[in-house]
Amino acid sequence: MAVNTIEQRLKECLATGSKAERRIATFMLANIAQLPFDTAASISKRIGVSEPTVGRFCRTLGYQNFKALKDDLQHDVAGGPWLIGDRLKEFYDRSKGGEDQLGRGLELEIASLVRIYELARTEQWARAVDKIARSHYVFVAGFQTERGIAQYFANQLQYLRPNVHLVDVAAGNFSEVLLNERKSTALVMFEARRYSRLSELLAKNAKSRDIYLALVTDSYCDWGRDLADDMFIVPTEFNMFWDSTAHMANLSNLLINSVFKELGPSVEERLNSVTRLHGDFIGYVGDVARKGFNSDWREPPTTRPLDIENPEEVSGVEDGYSDRSS
Repeated sequence: MAVNTIEQRLKECLATGSKAERRIATFMLANIAQLPFDTAASISKRIGVSEPTVGRFCRTLGYQNFKALKDDLQHDVAGGPWLIGDRLKEFYDRSKGGEDQLGRGLELEIASLVRIYELARTEQWARAVDKIARSHYVFVAGFQTERGIAQYFANQLQYLRPNVHLVDVAAGNFSEVLLNERKSTALVMFEARRYSRLSELLAKNAKSRDIYLALVTDSYCDWGRDLADDMFIVPTEFNMFWDSTAHMANLSNLLINSVFKELGPSVEERLNSVTRLHGDFIGYVGDVARKGFNSDWREPPTTRPLDIENPEEVSGVEDGYSDRSS
């Protein structure tokens, strides 16, 4: 049985399996490069199911036990084509000489990066990029420690397109996300265990309103598949004392890059405008401080703030876009 056949069976289980089976399948798909190093006992402990449940799950895939699945997988992280370069090889050789915790962590992080770049070649990635680039409104959500990643993604995306907002919980109702025209709204969410109650509630409400949701999460999220239109699983375990969501930032950078390519050269004017605004308000190291704002430039017409006290300014405007060019 080929590796891709195992992956296909795992993906099929996401649609037909029980809750426990979907949890195991989600974990294995996100950590397929690491499975040769795992045991049924280690998997059961990490995802909160019994060891016999892992064994029964393997039998539903056509294997006698988890060891038989690993034997068929024949996927060795150390032998992958990404282990190149003299320095990396030397580091790896030193790691194999003993119980090198850093070396093991390096293996896992490299495998994670490969996995993320593989995601960028999938159909679901292309669909998410199209939604993020073309939807009238894009909201970005992240709670607890993931809020920083969400803010980074939102701020970077604001350089490329208008109407990008970081979801704010201060009002206590998420009306800015949920009361928009559903076909014009996209929601991007970053979340990792232990999952915020707010994330699941917002995802459920978005689904009930047919609002597109792209969820970036870890391999333990067993509720995301039922709620997200597209779900991107990012490894978070790198042989450290604490789970790391650092690779979610790597994925967000790839998403930004893909959105940039999707929008094309038209983003240049907005990039220059936002950069100029940043220079006016914040400034950069080495810049000569300006006493006032220059007026020899203007924001693109579709993103220029409207003068709501001027009736002529508001006339002909629909959904926040103006057909006036000046």
